[in-house]
Amino acid sequence: MNYQESLEALMALGRELAMPRQARVEEFGLANITMLAEALGNPERSMPCVHIAGTNGKGSTAAMLESILRTAGLRTGLYTSPHLERINERIRLNGEDISDEKFAMAWTRMHAAIESLLANGKLPAHPTFFECVTAMAFLTFAGEPVDVAIYEVGLGGRFDATNIVVPEVSVITSIDFDHENFLGHSIPEIAAEKAGIIKPGVPVVSASTRPEARAVIVRCCAEKNARLVEIEQEWQFREPESEDGFYRTTAVARSSKVALDVRPSLPGRFQISNALTAASAAHLLAERKFPISDEHISRGIATTRWPGRLERLRKNPSVYLDGTHNPAGARELRRFWDENFEGRRIILVYGAMRDKAVDEIANLLFPRADVLIFTEPRQPRAISAVLLAEMTSDLARESSIIRDPIRALEHAIDMSSPSDAIFATGSLYLVGDLLTYWHKREISKAV
Repeated sequence: MNYQESLEALMALGRELAMPRQARVEEFGLANITMLAEALGNPERSMPCVHIAGTNGKGSTAAMLESILRTAGLRTGLYTSPHLERINERIRLNGEDISDEKFAMAWTRMHAAIESLLANGKLPAHPTFFECVTAMAFLTFAGEPVDVAIYEVGLGGRFDATNIVVPEVSVITSIDFDHENFLGHSIPEIAAEKAGIIKPGVPVVSASTRPEARAVIVRCCAEKNARLVEIEQEWQFREPESEDGFYRTTAVARSSKVALDVRPSLPGRFQISNALTAASAAHLLAERKFPISDEHISRGIATTRWPGRLERLRKNPSVYLDGTHNPAGARELRRFWDENFEGRRIILVYGAMRDKAVDEIANLLFPRADVLIFTEPRQPRAISAVLLAEMTSDLARESSIIRDPIRALEHAIDMSSPSDAIFATGSLYLVGDLLTYWHKREISKAV
């Protein structure tokens, strides 16, 4: 198949969260991906890897670690989800999205294996969208080959399709409430799902600060005889160093054996914890004879790019896109506002998915926004902007409804003054819609 045919066949399977609202993670499992990987020759076993789970920060941590490894001269594979603009973003080789040609090659080979398994009655049903993309990542990284692959968990950990890998290092970032219908309604339940990636004898880096989550991770590591490195949440901030005056996370940070000057290129205080987590994972890899130095770590963290996470598109007015899709993320965004935008007018463009904790997020963000524009990501699971306004508009000082996200963003820019700050947030799908539009907008302006 060519790229377009491969893409259409894959997208026909649906997105990874198109599952019944009341389904639980136990209903899924690793049988399909295990059988498919075996039919492909277990490509996931052909290279060292790092496996990353968590509620928030796992994508940023994965991106920082990948940048560190590439800075050290290692050829990298990076598998993350979801994508923002093109599905190719999910599978990256040495910092670049997989090419259309390699995407089609991976799909064609995997599709043939699936058809054979189905014909022989070995698979009861076609693997899911996420299982297929995961298998394509395995094939792509094995075929290059890469020196180190980094896999971000899609949902949970224990039964996530990525959890057939046996990594050099396992990483668990912050743990908080999200996807409760799938992972459980308490922190210990959610932590147990995330800790499901812990393998016997494989060292673990944990950035979790909640005591009940830490207790679960400590117990799981003890049961699996896995060394645990916990990130110390203490650092000393230096003065802000940025051309526009907003707070940059420059710090002298210490974590177990890690003591570094850390200046993440990604804005937001929370990125220091992600940077320390990536640095600690890199140190564990260095102990396992990977050629990584402290200089590689510092430079890799300082040059990381990770779109859609407090990404600033322009100045005067400042326009930011951020995938704030759960309460923990909303708390960090509110802190970012408090630290950087005191006394400045904030215009919030907000659109979310139906399965998110909208009430709690709204209570955190909406009262601080001077103007609120309700909109809708271009996804079937998006909550109606009208319904969203009915539920939460009483929290806003001034609000309006513009269902089309592009019109909503342009209206925010039109009504703003140069000193204002505009934030479009609530869903990574909304961020993806607006990034695609913005890139086309900038190209058309340049012509």
